[in-house]
Amino acid sequence: MKILFVYPEFPDTFWSFKHALKFIKKKAGAPPLGLLTVAAMLPAKWEKQLVDLNVTNLTDQDMAWADYVFISAMVVQRESARAVIHRCKTAGVKVVAGGPLFTMEYEQFPDVDYFVLNEAEETLAPFLLDLLQGRARRVYSSDKFPDIHQTPVPLWQMADLKHYDTISIQFSRGCPFNCDFCNVTTLLGHRPRTKTAAQIIAELDSLYALGWRKSVFFVDDNFIGNKKQIKSEVLPALIEWRKGKIGMSFSTEASINLADDLELLKLMVEAGFETVFVGIETPNEDSLAECGKNQNKGRDLVESVKRLQRAGLQVQGGFIVGFDNDSPSIFQQQIDFIQKSGIVTAMVGLLQAPLGTRLYERMQKEGRLVNEFSGDNVDGSTNIIPRMGLEPLREGYREILSHIYAPKFYYERVLTFLREYPPPKIKFQFEPQYILALWRSIYHLGIHGVERAHYWRLFFWTLFRRPRLFPLAITFAIYGFHFRQVIALHVS
Repeated sequence: MKILFVYPEFPDTFWSFKHALKFIKKKAGAPPLGLLTVAAMLPAKWEKQLVDLNVTNLTDQDMAWADYVFISAMVVQRESARAVIHRCKTAGVKVVAGGPLFTMEYEQFPDVDYFVLNEAEETLAPFLLDLLQGRARRVYSSDKFPDIHQTPVPLWQMADLKHYDTISIQFSRGCPFNCDFCNVTTLLGHRPRTKTAAQIIAELDSLYALGWRKSVFFVDDNFIGNKKQIKSEVLPALIEWRKGKIGMSFSTEASINLADDLELLKLMVEAGFETVFVGIETPNEDSLAECGKNQNKGRDLVESVKRLQRAGLQVQGGFIVGFDNDSPSIFQQQIDFIQKSGIVTAMVGLLQAPLGTRLYERMQKEGRLVNEFSGDNVDGSTNIIPRMGLEPLREGYREILSHIYAPKFYYERVLTFLREYPPPKIKFQFEPQYILALWRSIYHLGIHGVERAHYWRLFFWTLFRRPRLFPLAITFAIYGFHFRQVIALHVS
């Protein structure tokens, strides 16, 4: 059997980092974790190839080679997925689809031959058995949340890793919280299910053996969902594994209550974690109560962020405007919070209601659902009718983005962060493309960029006052360039 795995292209979004990746001659953020994991679940004797449309093209020869095309996608990849499916249909090759997009919207894809939905540990084996016996059904789904102790090491070797800036791995699935706009618990449940420390080490060993020395992103929706296991097993294993090794910094997503556990913070930094994405959402207490974000209520959110930063973690933040309890003052409140916190990478989006969430159900009952959920965090779209009115919301939203990513305020925020952030202790392997990235940043940002004065101020301030943070400062300058390009598409 010949299986072609196809990963659809991401549009130019906040998290694509397409404009930043050009500085280091990379084509995409990370290879497709889901498809490479599914590939490891297929019989070893089957032939397998990967076409990631974010780094290469899908050719007629690729499709002619394949017995089946396996495709997985997130909602934001919807249009590219449709195009891939159409090409496969035209070429006469059968399509097997799974992943978040199809799990939520499979009825919207009539040309797909087979759907293997929900988690592959539950639905892939029955599909393969039926397929080999010539009796495969069109849809395989499950409401069970499987044990992931048997999930195999992804077949990283199928991807050409030189095209990527980071690698994604997964420790847990599910989240103990119940935010009404989030579909994680619908897809993956409330009780965090975890791999063993041995599984994680095996995955890292396989990457290290392939020569990977750069960033590894734990894609868990809440890495600290099971704090007991993290503290007693996983982090100690990572600390031990890192001894004598070069490179491999870690990043992940976690809830803000990470700031309350100083022991956990210390262990994460010692284990090599440098960055954490936190869903801040809003400084408005009434809006936090409205969406069920109880873990963020009743705390000094700025101080919680600062605690994470001072411990050695860069904090990336998610923010939302458009809650029913948001007044016109929310836009300036968000600007003030983001600037004061020193959160350099601040993703601000309009409230959207994904299918399967409590918010979706409430908006449906109130007759407030419109359009299609885009899955793009900063395209200025929403699929609900906001209480404050759509135009005031969009105008305020544009005001936030125009402000926080204007060079003056963006670079101020970088400096706010760098003043308190302790330099990481990880030893990195020298790579020539990072020297080239420095020269490209000087040319594009320091000579020809609209931010020239701010760039050079950051350049020399960091070089003389915090020299160990100089590479990070240049990285942030390049990120700012990317963010402005993306926002210009939506805020003009």
